[in-house]
Amino acid sequence: MKKKLAIIGAGIAGLTLANFIKKYSDHEFMVYEREESLSLEEGYGIQLGTNAVKILNQINFNKINNEKIFHPKIIDFYNIQNEKICDLNLSKFNSTEAKYSTLQRSTLIEFLKEDIYTQHLRFGKKIKEVSEIKDKVLIKFDDNTNDLVDFVVAADGIFSSTRSFFEKKKIEPKFKKAVAVRVILSLKSNFNINEENISLMLGSRSHIVLYPINKKKELNMVCIMRCKKYEPDNIKQLIQEIILKQNSKLKNIFDKEMKTWPLYFSPKIVPSTNKKVFYIGDAFNGFLPTLAQGAGQSIESAFEIFNLLKNDKLDKDNDYFEVRAKRAKIIRSRSNFNFFAFHFSNSIMQKIRNIFLKFLVKRKFFVKSYLGKVYKN
Repeated sequence: MKKKLAIIGAGIAGLTLANFIKKYSDHEFMVYEREESLSLEEGYGIQLGTNAVKILNQINFNKINNEKIFHPKIIDFYNIQNEKICDLNLSKFNSTEAKYSTLQRSTLIEFLKEDIYTQHLRFGKKIKEVSEIKDKVLIKFDDNTNDLVDFVVAADGIFSSTRSFFEKKKIEPKFKKAVAVRVILSLKSNFNINEENISLMLGSRSHIVLYPINKKKELNMVCIMRCKKYEPDNIKQLIQEIILKQNSKLKNIFDKEMKTWPLYFSPKIVPSTNKKVFYIGDAFNGFLPTLAQGAGQSIESAFEIFNLLKNDKLDKDNDYFEVRAKRAKIIRSRSNFNFFAFHFSNSIMQKIRNIFLKFLVKRKFFVKSYLGKVYKN
């Protein structure tokens, strides 16, 4: 039976779901975005594991401009002094159809919006009120428009405002006492690294990730540092105290334009109390970025909702929460462990960690167990 959906949020999760509905079904839908336009900031890099790429290829992601994407095959591990520890072969998870991919977030959003933008996307839509009428959900927006739908899919991020309209008890995201700094390196970096690989530099209370985001070899650099509170005006001082004290040679990369943000995570995975409302992406669970699965899990959760819709199971025989929660717990546990292990401040613990890293990355069983479960879909 034909259904009507309201998708709240035009990020990766919401637009992925919209594309699948449009391409593979005759269900009605509209994507509502509270902002006045899509965020197409070019610099923001993302990583997509094969689990996400396999799904996106079903909506022709494999036909995206090859110059705007990169396929790193190796993760190189370094200490903060840029001394190599070991490396991990990512290509073993690749197939002819799906390869580990890095790109700018804007490139993916541009791709996802192409078939949605004109007819199925509305901007400046902030929910004012919701109610249920005859087994349907009535959404009223603050511009005095409304929509009567069979299902609501919230894809509006970790601070989902949609939850506040449908859930009596809202679980607030928690600050992880860490901040992230991003810089785009347009020219060849001064690091002693292979710029075709993902480079992970581990330091005291910090780590740095660098990876190419297109065939022009532009590098996305993200530095994560532990701190008690997020103070945007004191970021340069924090970099000096944490990063540059460990390696002063990194100073030139932080002289460039920087973007900063605090790291938040979802402390609990909470089900929807309304059978007509579903949460996907960060609205379902916000992860730490230390497994690079934020975008991937947004894509996966959108695909799971679509399959339930396609099989007429959204309102019956629905096991979405149980399946998604089980998957999210696997990702969350590995993300949290990486966050812990990457930031040892004790030099002895760092040496022990590095010894274990050298040993474990060469063990097929460990790699398959630790990462195989993440990239399998």
